[in-house]
Amino acid sequence: MNDSLTAGAGTSLAEDADAGPRALQVSGEGSARARYVEDLLGDPFDAGNPHGQQALLAADERREAPAATEELLHRFGLAAEFVPKALGGRLTGVEGLAQVLRPVFRRDVALGFGAGMTALFAASVVWTAGDERQRRDTARRLLDGGRFTILHREFAHANAILRGEYTARPAPGGGYVVDGRKEVVINADRADAFVSYVRTAPGDGADSHSVFLLETGRLPAHAVRRLPRARTHGMRGAHYAGLELAHCPVPADALVGRPGEGVSLALRTFQVSRALVSGGALVGGMDSALRYAVRAAAESRRGLVPHGRRGRVLAGVFADLLACDSLAVAGLRLLDLAPEHALVPSAAVKYAVSALLHEDLDELAAVLGARGYDRGPTYGGFQKLVRDLPVAGLGHAGTADTQAVLVPHLRTLAHATWRGEAGHEAPAALFTPGAGDTALDFRRLDAEPRDPHHGCDGLLAALLGAAARLDGKRGRGPRWAALADLARAFAAEVRHLAERCAVLSERPDTGVLAPAAYVLVDRYCLLIAAASCLAVCENADPGAPDGGLLAEPDWALLALTRFGRRLGVEVPALPDGVARDLAVRLVDRYRGGRSFDLYGMRLA
Repeated sequence: MNDSLTAGAGTSLAEDADAGPRALQVSGEGSARARYVEDLLGDPFDAGNPHGQQALLAADERREAPAATEELLHRFGLAAEFVPKALGGRLTGVEGLAQVLRPVFRRDVALGFGAGMTALFAASVVWTAGDERQRRDTARRLLDGGRFTILHREFAHANAILRGEYTARPAPGGGYVVDGRKEVVINADRADAFVSYVRTAPGDGADSHSVFLLETGRLPAHAVRRLPRARTHGMRGAHYAGLELAHCPVPADALVGRPGEGVSLALRTFQVSRALVSGGALVGGMDSALRYAVRAAAESRRGLVPHGRRGRVLAGVFADLLACDSLAVAGLRLLDLAPEHALVPSAAVKYAVSALLHEDLDELAAVLGARGYDRGPTYGGFQKLVRDLPVAGLGHAGTADTQAVLVPHLRTLAHATWRGEAGHEAPAALFTPGAGDTALDFRRLDAEPRDPHHGCDGLLAALLGAAARLDGKRGRGPRWAALADLARAFAAEVRHLAERCAVLSERPDTGVLAPAAYVLVDRYCLLIAAASCLAVCENADPGAPDGGLLAEPDWALLALTRFGRRLGVEVPALPDGVARDLAVRLVDRYRGGRSFDLYGMRLA
């Protein structure tokens, strides 16, 4: 479709004489709007498409944002996806939002952040704790095409994106005076509003920081200095620049929430960020990475051979992608259905998806061979993904951030009451992708772990329940029997993990125990990923349009086999033909122009 703004299937579009983002009225569920965006962006490998790979890679080489595609998304009103429906936008549930963003991230991770998702990361603080004036003004600014970005607080051992901070002190006549500098902030050179975590008390206590909504129109120009753009290895087209505030007066009503509430707000709103990075950027980007590898295999001298070594690698990565999406969608739907329980699961989702897909990139590079270094329009997007995806996950700093949430939670497993009790399983609604629109109430996000029945412990309980129920499916054939055996082995690992966490809780020397705790976090997250696979498989529709792939055992069997090897669990040999048959299903999706994720969406 390229630049056409003709409505896709399942959507309606009205455009009046004013060509602003408010003029476009796109309706429908997230899946329908996702198909609309997919068609709007067009075939990425069409040389004449101004929003295709050739144009996107050329902009990346120039270290520029793809201006024509940003303008297209602006005209579509992408910012309306980040504004709650009650405030005039389209945002209801984050699962639907992740679906809308995937077509963007499949093409360009930097574009997804620079032209889109960063605005939600900033605005989510206002949706969570802002007063009515702040919520109304933020919604209006976004809907009118304004740019928002976020100024994170500094973390120990952080990367450049998280380094540097701002401090505030009360002003004599009321309000605050803010000073500080950050060198690397996305869109700092072109945003007109900043949600900023500012130090308002000394030390590292829970009340050390507050959040301010800094609107440049309300700040004196002499106190705000935008620093030059910073060069980054990944996401080169994103506008990373710096911002310096020098004795900057800030009105009292710029404070979001209560003084000293910054750390709590970060813990609450980062749950949304982690889930969307996992379910939007990482899964969307890896969908494209796998597509490059399948294309390379198809164009090789031997062609696509599902039973060959390359076929086994591609089938394994396909299984991992479906498994990661199972976990990501469970995390997204948990935020929509029970956000007060999402603190620990959102961290586990981000940790597991980042780690698994990083390993898979290496496997795909082996399939691509020399094509993986090609910088042309056919395969150049793979190298771009290799550079961009680590930045999307914040690299080491992102891992440390999730570990900080997960390590303390391990001690609760020592006293878990859910072991063996099916009634404590997470509800099936978490494992039914696209099952109707859901809605996230940002104000229900919590900074403390809550009732385990919906959260990670509920996911582990779901693994135990699925393992018990799979015993009744052994008669369906050797593949179901093999999956039942694997599920039983993983159920034993859940109990073993709880025992190891009990030992951990009895040892007060946490400094010595830190390495052991990080090992347990790895195992914990892989077990939760396995639980999500089994639950999605169990709840999938056998009559789905793609032949009921998700309701069949092959993908879950291969995914759990790969997880078991990572865990050091003794796994049985796969029944004959599992990897080959899954590779065939992957090739079917490739040739049929369907996405490789849980949704199997038709692509442009």
